[in-house]
Amino acid sequence: MTVSGPARPGAPDRAGLARDLTRLLGDGKVLSTLGERLNYRYDAIQFGATPLAVVLPESTADVVAAVRAARQAGVPIVGRGAASGLSGGAAPAQEGLVISFTRMTRLHIDPLRREARAQPGVVTLQVSEAARPHGLVYPPDPASFRTSTIGGNLGENAGGPMCFKYGVSGDYVKALEFVDADGEVHRLTRDAYDLAGLLIGSEGTLGLVTEATLRLTTPARYTRTLMSHFAEVGQAAEAVSAAIAGGAVPSKLEFMDRACVNAVEDYLQIGLPREAGAVLVVDTDGDDLETVEHELELVEQACMRACGTVRRAADEADSAALWRARRSVSPALGRIRPQRMNEDIVVPRSVLPDVVREIERLGQASGLHMVQFGHIGDGNLHPNILFDPRQDSPEAVHQLAHEVARVAIRYGGVLSGEHGIGSMKVAFMQEAVDPTTLAALWDVKRALDPGMALNPGKVLPQPEASDA
Repeated sequence: MTVSGPARPGAPDRAGLARDLTRLLGDGKVLSTLGERLNYRYDAIQFGATPLAVVLPESTADVVAAVRAARQAGVPIVGRGAASGLSGGAAPAQEGLVISFTRMTRLHIDPLRREARAQPGVVTLQVSEAARPHGLVYPPDPASFRTSTIGGNLGENAGGPMCFKYGVSGDYVKALEFVDADGEVHRLTRDAYDLAGLLIGSEGTLGLVTEATLRLTTPARYTRTLMSHFAEVGQAAEAVSAAIAGGAVPSKLEFMDRACVNAVEDYLQIGLPREAGAVLVVDTDGDDLETVEHELELVEQACMRACGTVRRAADEADSAALWRARRSVSPALGRIRPQRMNEDIVVPRSVLPDVVREIERLGQASGLHMVQFGHIGDGNLHPNILFDPRQDSPEAVHQLAHEVARVAIRYGGVLSGEHGIGSMKVAFMQEAVDPTTLAALWDVKRALDPGMALNPGKVLPQPEASDA
C-alpha cells in the first residue's frame, strides 16, 4: 500500500473533476448536473453537502480510476450504496466525489465451497435468494435487507433479528477486495493482522470495498415463533435476561415498546395488542425439533414469570405476520413525524431492565415523541426520537439523543451496534472512548488514509478535540 499525502498544489481545480471523470469513464458513468448531484447528498437520516460529481462504477477498475481522479483534484470521496444508513455515514460532510456502487451487482454462488462472491451493490436479500436453490442461506438480515446492499452492510457491520444466534455481517466475511485512498487494489483474507476485519464497520473511512467473499450456511429445518406482551418495558427486558440465563439461544429475539407497537398497528392493522407496554417476538430454530420446542418453552416460561402474556404462532403464515410487524417499524414510524434520530446503543443484558426503563422516562420527560425497539437479545436497542423540524427544537432533539448515549455509557455499553457512528454520533465519541484509544484510532486512520480523503467528518472527532 502506498502511503502518501494529499494532492499537491497545482493539481487540476475542483471544477474540472467531472470533466476528467467523464474523459476516463464515459458519460454514462458520471453524473454532473445539479439536479443529478442533489440526489446524492443524503442518507436515510441526514442531509449533507452536494457532491461536485457522482460516479456510478461498474467494475473495480472504474473505482480505481475515480479514486485517482479525486486524489489528483484534491477532493474527498464518499462511498455510497442504497443510502439506507441511519447515522449520516453516506451523507457527504464536504463537497467532493460520491462513488455510488449501485451498478456493481455481480454475484456468484459457489455451492461446493458454500461461498458467495458479491460486489458491493448487491442487495442483501439477493444473496440468500441466489443461494436458496443450492440449499444454502446468508444469515445476516438487517431490517432493510430488501433494499440495503452488501457494501453498506459491511461498512456498518450490520446485524438484524438473527444476529443474537447467527452473528452480524462481519462474521460471514471470508475475504475482501478493496481500493485504498491512493487507488491501489488489495485482496485480503481473514488472517495475519486481519485488515479485512478492520475495514468492516469502518464506514468507508479506511477503504472502498469492491468485492466480498461471504460464507453461506444451511438453513435450520425447524422454526417456532411466539409473541409475548407485557404491562411495561422492564418486564420484557427481565424476560429476555431470564430466558437466556436459563439456556435458551433464540434465533431471533426482538422488542417493541408501546409507542412502537401502536405505530405498527396503525400502519398494518394486524391485531397487535395496543394496550401492551412492550412486546417480544421470538424465534427458536434448529435441525432437532425437540430442541427447538424445548428452547421455545424456556422462553415462554421466562415470559410468564415476568408477567407476560404469551401466544405461539399457529403456523408459518401467523409467524410471517408477526415478523412483518417487526420489519415494518421504520415505515410505520415515518408516518408519525417527518424526521427521526435513530439511536443504536448496546448494553449488557444484565442491565437491560434498568436501561429500557430509564430511556422511557427520558422520553416522557422530554416532551418529544420517542419509541424503543431493537435486537434486545443482543442488548442492541434502537431508541428513536421522532420530530418535526418545523415545530420541534433541534437542540432538544440532540440533547435527548445525547442523554440516551450517556445512559449506554453509564451502564457499560457502547454507542453503536450496527448503525455506525457516522456524523450523528461523532460528538458523543469523546465521552464514549478514552483519549488514548481515540489516539490509536486516529493512528489507524492516518496509516490507511493519510490524506484524510475517505469519508471525512465521520466516526472520529477531530484530533485536536481529542488530543490525538
